[in-house]
Amino acid sequence: MSARPIATTRSAAGISTPKLAVWWLIVSEIVIFGGLLGGYIMYRLAHQDWAEQAAHTNTWIGAFNTLVLLTSSLSAVLAHKAAAEGNGPKAAKLLWLTILGAVTFLCVKAFEWTTEISLGYTVSSNGFWSFYYTAAGLHAAHVIAGAIAMAIVAIDAAKYQELHRVEICGIYWHFVDLVWIFLFPLLYIAK
Repeated sequence: MSARPIATTRSAAGISTPKLAVWWLIVSEIVIFGGLLGGYIMYRLAHQDWAEQAAHTNTWIGAFNTLVLLTSSLSAVLAHKAAAEGNGPKAAKLLWLTILGAVTFLCVKAFEWTTEISLGYTVSSNGFWSFYYTAAGLHAAHVIAGAIAMAIVAIDAAKYQELHRVEICGIYWHFVDLVWIFLFPLLYIAK
């Protein structure tokens, strides 16, 4: 039996150090996304022509990606349940399923962006597209980071190692999904 680092065994205010760390990370991310989305809303209200530009986003693609992310959140929850029951290999399989959702989301986003750019809607087209690519791009970067973290955790979970990390990844993944729940209506529906 290997000794675990003290950072993973102690707690503050009854919360484990890793869980506290991920919550601090999420709070800092809320500040970043909150500022970006707040700025977007303020500019959107001041620029009526943005509705005309937003009409060029593909609502069906955005809705499909919403479904993909919500489904991937379900597999993350089931992975946490499996890890809590001590079933590392099942947790790992469910994390890989969650990663598949992340990859699907990114492939759909790449197709969408390729289409939009080919139609002339680039980051330098106007303010709306600048915000659109910045917000969606920042979110996509978080999807990539979450998928990488889940892959590392899945490899360990398959060996029954560090099963507590499955929950930590899940918390982060739910935050990534929640951000999309705000982005989807702002970028795709509010036209």
